[in-house]
Amino acid sequence: CLFLGYRVGNYYHYFQTTNLEQQQNRLEQLYQQNAYYVERVHSLEVELAVEQLANQQAQALLKKEAELYFDIKKQLAFYEKIMAPEKQAGSVLVDNVDIVATNTPNLYRFQVTLVQQKLKRRYTKGLIELSFIGSLHGKPKRIKLTDVSTIIKKDLAFSFQYFQLISGEFILPEKFIAEKVAITVNIAKSRSQKKIKFEQTLPWQPKIN
Repeated sequence: CLFLGYRVGNYYHYFQTTNLEQQQNRLEQLYQQNAYYVERVHSLEVELAVEQLANQQAQALLKKEAELYFDIKKQLAFYEKIMAPEKQAGSVLVDNVDIVATNTPNLYRFQVTLVQQKLKRRYTKGLIELSFIGSLHGKPKRIKLTDVSTIIKKDLAFSFQYFQLISGEFILPEKFIAEKVAITVNIAKSRSQKKIKFEQTLPWQPKIN
């Protein structure tokens, strides 16, 4: 019985030792595979981050080039109106109306660019009026620039041969929802120019300062 027990014990010990070695080898292989996959994941994450950064840089470059392209096109169009007025109609053109939002709530800056398009340019004189169309407390409302700023009519007068910029600041009522900007150009009568009045309406699209 002692001998048989000894043999069975030895066999069981051998079986346990062999099984333990196999499990250890298997565990070591799993550790190696896990380390490989972790390294692979890190490598792919780095590659993805590099690709994303490259894509962001490419998008930023494309955006910058597009902005530059449109800016150049805008400048060419502006100077074409001055140097090649035969391509345009009329005498005075509202080339641009810029509204810029400031860091102060409801405070905005504006700049109006006027261009004369006559072939034989003489000084054109007149006055502009700026109004903001929208709603206040749910009702339609039109607000004049002179009612929401310290600007007076004299500040909105123009007299130029080629082009002129008129700019300033204004504060809109807190509950006013602007939708459009209306600019009225009043050209004074002169020996070579009849009295003209026209209005141009633009969507309310303030830029961020």
